[in-house]
Amino acid sequence: QVILVESGGGLVQAGGSLNLSCVASKKIYSINGMGWYRRTPGNQRELVARIQYGGLTSYSDSVKGRFTISRDSTKNTVYLQMNNLKPEDTGVYDCNQYPPISAYWGQGTQVTVSS
Repeated sequence: QVILVESGGGLVQAGGSLNLSCVASKKIYSINGMGWYRRTPGNQRELVARIQYGGLTSYSDSVKGRFTISRDSTKNTVYLQMNNLKPEDTGVYDCNQYPPISAYWGQGTQVTVSS
């Protein structure tokens, strides 16, 4: 069983920045890598950023150029640097494998961007 703990969320004004962290209780070996997901109003989760095992990154169109996903394998940690935040970035952010494993979902971290 893997436990994922997200942190770093908060309340910021539009244009501000946040850096989210996701610490795994043990190393996750996934060729498809890890992702950061954002919960929708319908409580679905949409993938916003992904880092593959080899380091290749990809982003949803809505965050491309503003968010950067990275990892520190020595710390079993994945990060999401969020710059130039917009009110539509507001939501709960979770990390998980890609594709996600339902048993791994944690509490997430709330990001609120005020206009």
